Amino acid sequence: MEKLFGKLKEYLNMETEIPYEEFESYYQDVITFLNAEYQELNKEDTLHGRFILSILMSNSEERGKNYKNLAKKYKKIYSKCHLWAEALTLRLLKMGMTKDEIIQAEKDLHDAV
Repeated sequence: MEKLFGKLKEYLNMETEIPYEEFESYYQDVITFLNAEYQELNKEDTLHGRFILSILMSNSEERGKNYKNLAKKYKKIYSKCHLWAEALTLRLLKMGMTKDEIIQAEKDLHDAV
């Protein structure tokens, strides 16, 4: 998760937008990681994963509006990220966090990036 989170920080600090192919590749890396490691994620990694997914969701939604020729692909990315974000939220709730604590942790991550 650390590698994926580091890459996200790099992307967020860029001045230019990455091409679709790189965006989709990063998204696939995140989903592949979650498929393989979901059961073993600790609280910090689960929070980082949820944060990454929220950024991917936001970006795919905006890109879908701006790039009509790729709108279906971005919508699919958004949907899959949303599903995983809900799963990670549920996992955090089961770990004892409240919804407010999850929201605050995500804000803290955003401020730190």
